[in-house]
Amino acid sequence: MPRYKITIEYDGRDLVGWQRQENGPSVQQHIEEAIFKFCGEDIRIQGAGRTDAGVHALGQVATFDLSGDHTTRTVMNAINQHLKPARVAILDCSRVDAEFNARFSATGRHYLYRIINRRAPLTIDNGLAWHVKRDLDSDAMKAATEILIGRHDFTSFRAAACQAKSPVRTLSKLDVQRFDDEIQVRVSALSFLHNQVRSMVGTLSLVGTGQWTKDDVQKALDARDRQKAGPNAPAYGLYLTDVDYDS
Repeated sequence: MPRYKITIEYDGRDLVGWQRQENGPSVQQHIEEAIFKFCGEDIRIQGAGRTDAGVHALGQVATFDLSGDHTTRTVMNAINQHLKPARVAILDCSRVDAEFNARFSATGRHYLYRIINRRAPLTIDNGLAWHVKRDLDSDAMKAATEILIGRHDFTSFRAAACQAKSPVRTLSKLDVQRFDDEIQVRVSALSFLHNQVRSMVGTLSLVGTGQWTKDDVQKALDARDRQKAGPNAPAYGLYLTDVDYDS
């Protein structure tokens, strides 16, 4: 039975997240229903990560098996046709071996968080970035990332409902860059805790406004207490940009 790997882009504003849920449409549901309309096979796809409601993706990855033998171009085009009008698109499709799994074969995940730092309201980026009117010192935010890079117990930066067995994670990258009014936070790791990126960005924003210092970030990390870290940044500023796999 052929196994297919697809790369997915989606606008998360009208979605309840990646995973199927009863309270609204999800990315997984849209794709599975499109596959059924294409070939009549009722299957479940495996995603590389479960993004929350409102979170976007530029490079989510999923795998699934089909009993029929179709070309990758046919699979991609047919799914895209049946996905309309949902804001979900298949960017690429390839065949992989039976041992490949979008989630468990991943060797790295990359996220981008977008902040628009200006007084004027958002128009084009409304719902696609966090609008922060108060001036943010991006250099101070960048300096504070040094506290969080590496292997740590991130209990202070995980959701209470997080189901991960261990709060220990290794951040290989956490960087802050400003491009005029936009501040981009890029973060990479093998895996993340539930709400980890959003809570780290919310904490860094406190440093950016001058309410917190770099030492306060260290204290929050050491506390291993979610109440000691900053608030979650809004979901709609977060993008899953890429997933790594061994060649």
